[in-house]
Amino acid sequence: MITAEQVGLLEHYFKLARFLQPSIIVVEDVDLIARERTEMRDSGQEMLLNKLLNEMDGLREDAEVIFILTTNRPDQLEPALASRPGRIDQAIEFPLPDDVGRAKLARLYGRGLELDDDIVETIVSRSKGVSAAFIKELMRRSAQFLLQAGGDKVLTLSAVEAALEEMVFLGGSLNLKLLGATDAIPENTSLN
Repeated sequence: MITAEQVGLLEHYFKLARFLQPSIIVVEDVDLIARERTEMRDSGQEMLLNKLLNEMDGLREDAEVIFILTTNRPDQLEPALASRPGRIDQAIEFPLPDDVGRAKLARLYGRGLELDDDIVETIVSRSKGVSAAFIKELMRRSAQFLLQAGGDKVLTLSAVEAALEEMVFLGGSLNLKLLGATDAIPENTSLN
C-alpha cells in the first residue's frame, strides 16, 4: 500500500510487486501524483506521474499485478491515466451512506454501547448526507458525553444531542466540511 508519504519510493514498490507476484499495489489518494499535468507545480510531480503510467503500461501481459487506485477527486486525475483504455478497467464509486448504511455504521461504531432502535433512528434521521467518518466521530463523541455524564453503556438521546451540538453548531462550517457533512445539517437548524 502506497500512501502520500511513500510516493517517492514508487519504483521500489513496483519492483517488489513484480518480484512477489501475484500482488496488488494500492495507491492511496492517487490524485496526489496523478493530477492533471496543467495543475502540477514542478517536474518532480510529472516524473512521478510518468513513472506510474509507465509501470501500469510496462507490465507484461502475463504479469500478475493488480493496481487499485483510490481518490476523492476523480475529476482532477490526469486524462492520460483516467481516460486511456486499458489503464483503468473499472471505476467503483462509494457514495455517501443511505439510511440503512448510516444505521449499520452507528451500530458498528457504537459497539460496546447499548443502542436502542429509537437512538439509532434519531442518529439516522439527523445525519442525512454525511460521510461514514461523520458517523464514526458522532458515535465517539456521543460515548464521551455519555461517560462525562456518568452514564453506563446505554447510549442516551442527550449524549447524542450533545455530540451533534458540538459537531454541527459549535464546530462551525469548517468542522462540518472536515467531517464530510457540508451538505448535511445547515448551521442554523435546530436539533429538535
